[in-house]
Amino acid sequence: MNFPKFAFNNVSRNGRAYMAYLLSSAFMVMIFFTFAVFIYHPEIRQAPMGALTLISMQVAAYVVFIFAIFFVLYSISAFLKSRNKEFGILMILGAKAGQINGLIFLENMFIGTVSIITGIASGLLFSKLFLLFSTKMIDINELAFYWPVKAIVLTAGCFIALFMMISLFTLLFIRKNRVLELLQGSSRPKREPKASIWLSVLGAILLTISFVVLGKDTLSPKTLMIAAFSGISGTYFFYSQLSVLIIRLLKRNRKRVWRGTNLLWISEIGYKLKDNARMLFLVTVVTSIACISAGFVLAIDQDNKQQFMNNKFAFTYDVFQPKHIGAELATIEQSMQEAGIAFERYRIDSILAHRPNAVDDPSKSSDVELVRSSQINKLATLLNIAPLRHLSKHTAVAVYGDSNRLPRQPLKLEGADSSITIVQEISIRQIVGVSDAGAMLIVDDAFFTKLSADLQSRPKYFYHVPAWTQPPSRQDEQSKIGTELYAWNQKQIFETRGSVAGCPNCANFLTVRSSQYWSTKDTTSVFSFIGVFIALIFSISTASFLYFKLYTELSADSRMYRALSKIGLSSREMNAAATKQIAFIFFIPIPISTIQTLVVLKPVLGHMKVSYVNTATFTVALAFLAAQTVYFVIARSRYVKALQKMMV
Repeated sequence: MNFPKFAFNNVSRNGRAYMAYLLSSAFMVMIFFTFAVFIYHPEIRQAPMGALTLISMQVAAYVVFIFAIFFVLYSISAFLKSRNKEFGILMILGAKAGQINGLIFLENMFIGTVSIITGIASGLLFSKLFLLFSTKMIDINELAFYWPVKAIVLTAGCFIALFMMISLFTLLFIRKNRVLELLQGSSRPKREPKASIWLSVLGAILLTISFVVLGKDTLSPKTLMIAAFSGISGTYFFYSQLSVLIIRLLKRNRKRVWRGTNLLWISEIGYKLKDNARMLFLVTVVTSIACISAGFVLAIDQDNKQQFMNNKFAFTYDVFQPKHIGAELATIEQSMQEAGIAFERYRIDSILAHRPNAVDDPSKSSDVELVRSSQINKLATLLNIAPLRHLSKHTAVAVYGDSNRLPRQPLKLEGADSSITIVQEISIRQIVGVSDAGAMLIVDDAFFTKLSADLQSRPKYFYHVPAWTQPPSRQDEQSKIGTELYAWNQKQIFETRGSVAGCPNCANFLTVRSSQYWSTKDTTSVFSFIGVFIALIFSISTASFLYFKLYTELSADSRMYRALSKIGLSSREMNAAATKQIAFIFFIPIPISTIQTLVVLKPVLGHMKVSYVNTATFTVALAFLAAQTVYFVIARSRYVKALQKMMV
């Protein structure tokens, strides 16, 4: 038997050890390959969202490849640690260090080759389904199947280089242990896990810093970098120091710990937390990144739907050139009349004014929009407010969406001699379709006319379509008419821009609610599609990390439970204790990742005026929890079955 045959047999006869690693590697190869199939598709550049989709896919492919580097490196190191005893036997039989290195290199290349072939073959098998699913999710025209030669060459080249590089890199870090240490393998007794109080305090301080920094009103790249560094560092110290300290404090409560098998699994958890600190840290960081990404996209998508529902007007027509009003309104209404769609038209005269910097806070300068009370009263039902009566001169009712409140003291507006005092405040979400300013001030009609002498007013027209109350599909009349009118208005803007003296960029502007909805929807659909696959990779990879770690500790755990069974531990008690240990290791990253996601997304999305943070975060967390539960059931079944064989 030659040396390559020896390496091949070593891999094939240890299928249980290598199968999860091989399948996970093949899965990453398949995902990278399917992204490459999409990237090199000849029709993708001609698609409406082709440019954005192409860039996003390329970024996703880079993320998959970078993550694959860390995954393969960790997996190889875990396997090497579990095979110390084998290396010790080989050294007794006369194997040299160079031969052991060669054996490890060949084994890794065997696994890498099989992973690449399996991943590309699976990708070819499912590529048509992938293209169909991706076009439906991104909402572009269906892409035909083609023979992806470039994708095959790129995938094979990248992952051959990856496995070769990782294999060579790993050889530099193989510990040159003595034969006795290698033969002992994992049977050497472990030292009691210890934790440094100072490092535990440092971890708590770092986590607190991250929370406090993200809680500030202003966010900047520097702030986010500080929060990321302190949060990631604090997470590592939490697992390596703080969690061990908590377990040691918990063990002092003998009333709870010294009951049934609690002492057994709680004591073991202390060792496992210390041994698996790096792995749990990595799993938590990966899960947090996936949760933050998926939660961000989901929150944006939910907010987009709610913005559509809050906006009661299908079209908003802002007038800057009054001479075109008649013809352009007729065009807008003709498209709906021809389709037999009933609509209601409203007019509001508005004054856009600027509030100068406040004396007490120079940063709080803002735009406000002033409107007539009589015109707003006609919209009262749609805006879900009570009609306003008897407004006196120099007073106003302030209507807000999610913007900052204005002070109650008299407001001085640039260009106006009169000041305004706010006598009532109303907060409504429906303002999103009426005003783009920070606040809308409703004033008496006579006072509005007086202000018009100092500040220029302009009309705005709103179209409410009772039949269009829900987010549209691509094929319904709302989207079709909206797309046609949006294209028509863009052409009008191009032709009439510059015809107003002193205002070269002024043109009558039509805001189409359905176009705004689809613009955001198209962007989020691309990132949702990519996020699903990235999250799937992270989820499967984290399960593989945990499975690898359980397998490396199986030998030591088997000896422990066998010894305990000799002194009376039953199979049922072993099952319960082992299940609690595995569950703790599998599920502890989920709540920590959920907390980290909430801490990050709340200020970031709050800065973007996006709500639904909690809903999006817990939805993603529950999805990860469901996936992790499936992995836990499979891993627990195999683990407990292996331990069961060792019981007396």
